[in-house]
Amino acid sequence: MSATSQSVPVYRAAQIHATDGANMGDTLSFAAELLNDDVYEISAGTTPERLSLVAHNDGSFCIGDDTALGTPGAAVHLDSALMFMSQNGKTTDTMLLVEVDTDGNVAGIYLLPLSTMVPRMEYRLVTIDTDTALQKFAQVACVSFTRGTQITLSSGQQRPIEDLRIGDRLLTRDDGVQTLRWIGQSTARAVGEFAPICIRAGTLNNEQDLIVSPDHRLFIYQRRDELGAGRSELLVKARHLVNGDSVTVQEGGFVDYFQLLFDGHQIIYAEGIAAESMLIDSRTKPVLPHDMSAALGDVIPGHSNLPHAGLDVHEKLLRRPDAAELLRKASTR
Repeated sequence: MSATSQSVPVYRAAQIHATDGANMGDTLSFAAELLNDDVYEISAGTTPERLSLVAHNDGSFCIGDDTALGTPGAAVHLDSALMFMSQNGKTTDTMLLVEVDTDGNVAGIYLLPLSTMVPRMEYRLVTIDTDTALQKFAQVACVSFTRGTQITLSSGQQRPIEDLRIGDRLLTRDDGVQTLRWIGQSTARAVGEFAPICIRAGTLNNEQDLIVSPDHRLFIYQRRDELGAGRSELLVKARHLVNGDSVTVQEGGFVDYFQLLFDGHQIIYAEGIAAESMLIDSRTKPVLPHDMSAALGDVIPGHSNLPHAGLDVHEKLLRRPDAAELLRKASTR
């Protein structure tokens, strides 16, 4: 069983009220009770909370132990994808998540915005989509590199990620030379929790800036345990290294994201930094082309967290401004 967790920023549905329309006065509910053209507002002073989701190979989701919201272990359903339009005409894509208890009753409803939403602003509901929620969540869950990232080939040469082709041979840390099986590409708004993270040149001994999706995990080998993790091999999420200086959130406009898929979950080299490739699980599988997804079936050999299980560094160890510098020193001493 894969047990890959991901923390997402959500609003409680009880904090979002309809201010106009057929459901005026009601809180946000699941898709079956929603109507287009209703207008909603997020209550004043409300901020997103972190919901930890764990994906299982049977296609189900539950709440992780490290969550700040909900009941750990409770089942979560991806109810629908909703689109809202604000007063200035901008649209915001969101996802509606429903937590259920052991009896199958609704225990919580949460709204996951894919770009920034502001309290006390009117948002008109314009689209209710119950068919593509899994695909939209897959795009959020995929770890991605950005356009221009230099990827190391089997020859040792580097090539921009947008110039890679299926069948290219890339260097991996654990399994030597591996064949690239699929390349995904998507464009997203570079705002809020989903804006890419920029690791400035030199921060982790990289020659050029490395820009990746926020939950992209970087592999660090510590020659000396500077961080106090108790082991030499580490996987660190890019978002946990943000310090406002050498590691920053790169907001504004749009970002082109690329995903690299191999027969197994790999550690490859991007701008000289060891970083993970795409991991296929119940979160990310829907992003694949239908024929490829169908061919893979329900069990995907090599695509589990087992090869790199136990390497993730808890965010608490990284809540210090010098975390990136400590990791740089640890990898070179």
